[in-house]
Amino acid sequence: MFEQLTAAADHIAAATGRESHDVALVLGSGLSPYAASLPGATTVAYRDIPHFPVPTVTGHAGHLASAEFAGVRILAFAGRTHLYEDVPLADIVFAVRTAVAAGCHTVVLTNAAGGCGDHLGAGDLVLISDHLNLTGRNPLMGPNDERLGTRFPDMSEAYSKRLRGLAREASAESGVPLEEGVYAWFTGPTYETPAEVQMAKRMGADLVGMSTVPEVIAARHMGAEVLGISLCTNLAAGISPVPLSHDEVKEVAMEATDRFTRLLDSLLPRLGAEGRS
Repeated sequence: MFEQLTAAADHIAAATGRESHDVALVLGSGLSPYAASLPGATTVAYRDIPHFPVPTVTGHAGHLASAEFAGVRILAFAGRTHLYEDVPLADIVFAVRTAVAAGCHTVVLTNAAGGCGDHLGAGDLVLISDHLNLTGRNPLMGPNDERLGTRFPDMSEAYSKRLRGLAREASAESGVPLEEGVYAWFTGPTYETPAEVQMAKRMGADLVGMSTVPEVIAARHMGAEVLGISLCTNLAAGISPVPLSHDEVKEVAMEATDRFTRLLDSLLPRLGAEGRS
């Protein structure tokens, strides 16, 4: 994988004209349009990058955008692959690993999620404070390449407290409220049953979803600092009074576009350029 990541990072550098990047931004369901809004963005299709997986899910565009925003070099990924697409975990985390190989010291992961915390409602933006891995899968299973990271990485602060503090500052400046909660990862593609939601809630989850956790593990394995932000697009099964649908997810994401954009526009310059090369 090390050689594949190097090839992908080298291609991105050549295609974008930027030898290195500072911050990676992974955009979840319905949030991909933000990538194109970055000023002066250079777009590269996933299919053109060596070894890069291409998403198959509606709402995940399948390209990245490179831009410099307030002095911070951003690598924004419009769409991701998921475990339910029946691809290896190595493919699911390939984008974030490539981002770190491309110089990103910070990884911001966004997603659409179902809310089960009593303090959450549809449309809320939520900082992820921690996660529950309920899939029984881990992207670090198998042989470990020490060039990528240690065999047994610490996960006591998977989601950076420092970055969450910066996100709170951005929230206050932009006027976009932020909640906070624990995210539980399910495999999908079915939405969770009411009993599964209640199980996750009793275990401490406020959000349920089908992504993000393996990317966090891989990014932390490689030493990057991670911030997670969920858009609570609906109340989870057994809490929502109506059946769940992907169309609803995309609709709520579209309605949240302005708030999401204002938050990120305030947040990204705060992430700084430490680690520039």
